[in-house]
Amino acid sequence: MREIKAGKITETIAHLCQQANYELGDDVLAALERAEQTEKSPLGRAVLRELLENAQIAREGVFPLCQDCGTAVVFLDVGQDVHIVGGELQQAVNEGVRQAYAQSYLRKSMVKQPFTERVNTGDNTPAVVHTEIVPGDRLRIAVMAKGGGAENMSRLAMLKPAQGREGIIETVVNAVDEAGGMPCPPLIIGLGIGGTAEMAMLQAKRSLLRPVGQPSPDPELAGLERDILERVNDLGIGPMGLGGRTTALAVHALAMPAHIASMPLAINLQCHSARHREAVL
Repeated sequence: MREIKAGKITETIAHLCQQANYELGDDVLAALERAEQTEKSPLGRAVLRELLENAQIAREGVFPLCQDCGTAVVFLDVGQDVHIVGGELQQAVNEGVRQAYAQSYLRKSMVKQPFTERVNTGDNTPAVVHTEIVPGDRLRIAVMAKGGGAENMSRLAMLKPAQGREGIIETVVNAVDEAGGMPCPPLIIGLGIGGTAEMAMLQAKRSLLRPVGQPSPDPELAGLERDILERVNDLGIGPMGLGGRTTALAVHALAMPAHIASMPLAINLQCHSARHREAVL
């Protein structure tokens, strides 16, 4: 049994929250640069240049990439041979978020009493934590700062099995078309297919942790991702909804077995500011 101190988890979470909000990942930057080179719309190219410049200013000036510093979504892959000592895991995570958002002057966006008073919690907690027990004696931490504009465009469709592959494509394309410029494209489109309703939603969000544009290792899913991306970019929504072919940078899909009567499809849209960082303890 390997011990990990709760204080180390707090320290790591705080660092990852800060880094995610200040520095756009190299994979996202590379995808935006490729899009600028291939985008045919002059206005679309200009918007993509602005997004790249914004990322550079944020990194060099240690400024948040976006005024919406997001919900802190934390994925914990906990090795079954790990023992957390010196504190409780959930509290350690929330303390890391609290420290990062207070010390780094990141906008606090979480409110309690969400359907009545909507009182800001003042420190961007609680984090949304997803824990999975995995083999080994390591703790893998992934922190995602998920903005509200893109998250509001999430969709869950309980498709009929007979709708099949084409039903999935049509549902995703229609969702992106209806969202228009609201989720701040160009997007990364996360999909969860199969399982149950709640598992599909979780898989859709987890898929966004994959390096942007890296295809699924499953050839069938990779082909689906490719076909959806082409159809989405035919919509003409373009960067920030101002027209062009770069409505999405990538489609990332995860699939799992489903009930014989069900085909859940979850859609989680990620804006161009795809902010997440990972560490292994």
